[in-house]
Amino acid sequence: MENAEVGNVPEEVPVRPAPPCAMVIFGAGGDLTKRKLIPALYNLAKRECLPEEFAIIGVSREQFSSDDFRERTTQEIRQYATSEVEQASWDSFAKRLYYTPGDFKDPELYKKLGGLLSQVEKEQNTQGNCLFYLATSPTFFPIVVQQLGAANLTAEQNGKWKRVVIEKPFGHDLDSAVSLNHEIGKVLREDQIYRIDHYLGKETVQNILAFRFANGIFEPVWNRRYVDHVQVTVAEELGVEMRGDYYDRAGAMRDMVPNHIFQLITLTAMEPPISFDAQAVHDEQTKILRAIQPLNPERVLDHAVRGQYGEGMMDGKRVPGYRTEANVDPASTTETFVALALHIDNWRWADVPFYLRTGKRMPMRSTEIVIRFRRPPFVLFRKTSVEKIPPNELVINIQPNEGISLSFEAKVPGPVVRLGAVNMDFEYSDYFGTTPSTGYETLLYDCMMGDPTLFQRADMVEAAWTVVQPILDLWKALPPRDFPNYAAGTWGPEQASELLRREGREWRDPSQKRAALKSAGAAPAAAKAAQPAKT
Repeated sequence: MENAEVGNVPEEVPVRPAPPCAMVIFGAGGDLTKRKLIPALYNLAKRECLPEEFAIIGVSREQFSSDDFRERTTQEIRQYATSEVEQASWDSFAKRLYYTPGDFKDPELYKKLGGLLSQVEKEQNTQGNCLFYLATSPTFFPIVVQQLGAANLTAEQNGKWKRVVIEKPFGHDLDSAVSLNHEIGKVLREDQIYRIDHYLGKETVQNILAFRFANGIFEPVWNRRYVDHVQVTVAEELGVEMRGDYYDRAGAMRDMVPNHIFQLITLTAMEPPISFDAQAVHDEQTKILRAIQPLNPERVLDHAVRGQYGEGMMDGKRVPGYRTEANVDPASTTETFVALALHIDNWRWADVPFYLRTGKRMPMRSTEIVIRFRRPPFVLFRKTSVEKIPPNELVINIQPNEGISLSFEAKVPGPVVRLGAVNMDFEYSDYFGTTPSTGYETLLYDCMMGDPTLFQRADMVEAAWTVVQPILDLWKALPPRDFPNYAAGTWGPEQASELLRREGREWRDPSQKRAALKSAGAAPAAAKAAQPAKT
């Protein structure tokens, strides 16, 4: 923000290092490990958030030694690091890397792992604390947990903690989620389980609660009396890339809605918790999920839209349709786009629609939450040139540019009464700078510190699947007949626009802000007014 003062930014509070521990990564040969986990851990080490008494043990099928693992990781970090790789700091980090190969189903692997953990405890003084990270296919989640339990590697004794981090997707429907909770619950206590969602590692997501509850000007209007509706958009420019095999079995609904999008909705809609204690926050989030009105088959037909992208033009290049992507069934009926209209049946949000949409091959990458307020009475402007008054909007931008913007109307200077839309934009990078991040740093640090606030509890997972299960059931019973029904590079099928249009509303176009900023050029004001068209 130009010409804007940064007021009362507190000095950075030193972050104490996590306690001594070892981190075991199952699936150490996969993309998640090399692209996200190792770079995130390296960032934490550079920020002195990791203890000196720390080690990483990679576990995968590949047959190589600890030295091989160090060499491979050293090559990969230079490609995927989000900050400059300093030789001295990396050499210190690499000394903490270990590896053991094996089959996740083989009990012998876990005997070797137990021996290696004992070795690491002696060499790195990890004090018996251990974080197991399941960066594997979901089919291995219960298998790995059961094998860890059988090998007595999850038992907590003499104050030594053991925790397990489980990646999404946590189940593929309600029954599988309940079953997975039950299976891992035989081995682990709930406070040992960390169901991770990398969206919650983004600063803007974490800031939703601070924004709502630390500012007295917003909380009084955060309800059905002042809010007309809420929109959540999670748009991706990319197609399925090389994930066709997984994605064709999952689809946009399973991949995004019960986890990423519902997390955003619960943080936006929840009541103030009594504290930032994890249980207090989770209690309020779960209440929101349970308050979402159930969708019977008739409501699913009216309130849920699915789509699949066909070929189209993006950035001047023709891109293929979903059915011609690698590892995708040429006759696939898997959805790559979902739009829903949900209602939260409680005192704060009764009769306020929550619209959500997510899709691949959208015109731009964008994740945002839009709070659209009710229109004011028009009577005052009847005898002026003003034709209509646009609603005020509060937009929480989560990616790619993290920030918050507020639009309001102001009189355009001159003898005639005209209104111009003014956008006040705040971006985190302008005020607080940027810190190299993969999005996993905060989450990994919280796991080591034993803070589960940003992770899903078992009942939250099941409540989320309870909402989407009726939609999955109807879509399975009534396969789509019009796929593909939107071109790559567009905002989804026409039915998604009709979902709002029939109630006199419309989706906010995330590209409008980008265009407005380009047209504003080097305008010096932090709050830039749009062109004063009649409104």
